[in-house]
Amino acid sequence: MNLDKTDISIVNDILESLSNQSNPDLNPVIEQLLNLAALMQREKFIGVAAYERSEDRQGYANGFKPKTMHTRSGPLKLQVPQVRGGDEDFYPSCFEKGVRSERALKLTLAEMYVQGISTRKVKAVTEELCGMKVSSSQVSRASKLLDKELEKFRNRPLEGAYKYLFLDAHYEKVRHAGSVVSLAVLKAIGVASDGTREVLGVSASLSEAEVHWRGFLGSLHDRGLKGIELFTSDDHAGLKNALRAVFPSVPWQRCTFHLAQNAQAYAPKKSMKPEIAQVMRDIYNSPSLEEAREGVKRVIGRYAESAPKFAEWLEENAEEGFLFFKFDRSHWKKIRTVNVVERLHAEIRRRTRVARLFPNEESCLRLVSAVLQEIHEGWVSGRRYMKMEGE
Repeated sequence: MNLDKTDISIVNDILESLSNQSNPDLNPVIEQLLNLAALMQREKFIGVAAYERSEDRQGYANGFKPKTMHTRSGPLKLQVPQVRGGDEDFYPSCFEKGVRSERALKLTLAEMYVQGISTRKVKAVTEELCGMKVSSSQVSRASKLLDKELEKFRNRPLEGAYKYLFLDAHYEKVRHAGSVVSLAVLKAIGVASDGTREVLGVSASLSEAEVHWRGFLGSLHDRGLKGIELFTSDDHAGLKNALRAVFPSVPWQRCTFHLAQNAQAYAPKKSMKPEIAQVMRDIYNSPSLEEAREGVKRVIGRYAESAPKFAEWLEENAEEGFLFFKFDRSHWKKIRTVNVVERLHAEIRRRTRVARLFPNEESCLRLVSAVLQEIHEGWVSGRRYMKMEGE
């Protein structure tokens, strides 16, 4: 591919963050793209596209054979197109190139995500893989196939019951109507009845906070979300109203980590912030609900004069962080915060930082979805997140 100076800078950044990783972050997409490249090569070999007729054709399409390509990132499940009736044997060279240029392929795919999968970028990638010119219709097929894989993950039916659900959002910069704006990326993580974590949903939108949260929660409900006994989140604007509208009977736990952070805003001077953060942690680390409430009373009395705004705020907000006490004690540490989602934010930002600024909402959602799908698959096939009652 011919890259300009900006492209080279982007590729260098991606090289640093992606090329030496051992986890298969983009493997599902790599599989899809390699399989499509192999189909393109079969069309070129035969001399006609699918369902076309020609007297000059060199053989006939004859189904597929499965192939596992072992790479440093893990196995790729490929479909080798078969040909019958030709004068020469056919084997897609893009599969061989995928082995020889695995690192470059990852970088190119990552660049496609960062650039919003522009036609020019996809065309360059597929030509690099296939070793031939490709048509605009073939480029369109590649783009749609990549997005279809991710959309299937985002909209899959939710089967079974989920006891706990964690909600949180982070923000990315995107271009919109000639300006640079913040795009809210909402995420939902569920803990199933067997203690397994799952990424249940992701959404990106510029809409108003409550409208976005209500639509996101409504989509989870429509996909079959059930069994929830506790929602945990920060105090995002509009979220509580959205929860009351979509899941009115499910209790809500406010993240105690964020409560401790919020409390510091009411410190009368900067030097008191660490002290206030510590007393907040002490409250929520209490061995029982009764002792936590007693701790709140003591703290309010202690700071009534030296930090009156903090004392007033604590009296009004402390109870929102106490719901976790009603659940299994072994779950307290995990269900009282949204740390499980915060760790996802860090992983996503490690990838999105190379983009700096997304060209549109779709390109941002595409990259975030790819990262979350791979994390989700690692979770459901790995160790359980928590032991459930009676085990």
